[in-house]
Amino acid sequence: MTNPLVPDVDTLGDLKPIAKVVFSLGSNQGNSVDLLQSAVNALADTPDLIPVDLSSVYVTQPVGEVPDQPDFLNLVMVAETTIEPRILLERVHAIEAGLGRTRDIPGGPRTMDIDLVVVGRRQLQTETLTLPHPRAHERAFVLVPWQEIDPGAELPGIGSIDDLVASVDASGVRRSDETVELP
Repeated sequence: MTNPLVPDVDTLGDLKPIAKVVFSLGSNQGNSVDLLQSAVNALADTPDLIPVDLSSVYVTQPVGEVPDQPDFLNLVMVAETTIEPRILLERVHAIEAGLGRTRDIPGGPRTMDIDLVVVGRRQLQTETLTLPHPRAHERAFVLVPWQEIDPGAELPGIGSIDDLVASVDASGVRRSDETVELP
């Protein structure tokens, strides 16, 4: 296992910067607790990605265009990595697909949804990826679990998680008795 305090060195001897990465995971289809555990395990098994902390599991009401669906189980994972954001996104999509994610109904029910919320202080906008996540600042199901494990964190270019949590309606977010653990 890589020492998280020592920067990685690529084959040319160049240092690769270590960045904090925040993932938001959610599921409302199938056995959501098992699916969340499988996704956390898969992320933790990713080379050059070192899990740092994992929030409690939260029960959250669906938001968006398809409100008539089961509640979600959500959590946030903080890790450190030297992986480029585009590669992280490819990994996230592969994990989702491996856990049965389909994209038939945008915003609809899903076995697994993994959002890449931040990668370091990167601000990026491409056709396939925007960092930080463009709606993270308004999503209590991301902010509340993130604040639990990383109080005082910042959403780059937007503000502190503490201030953002205070500015959103978190009434639809409650801690679950279910547990998911880092491997």
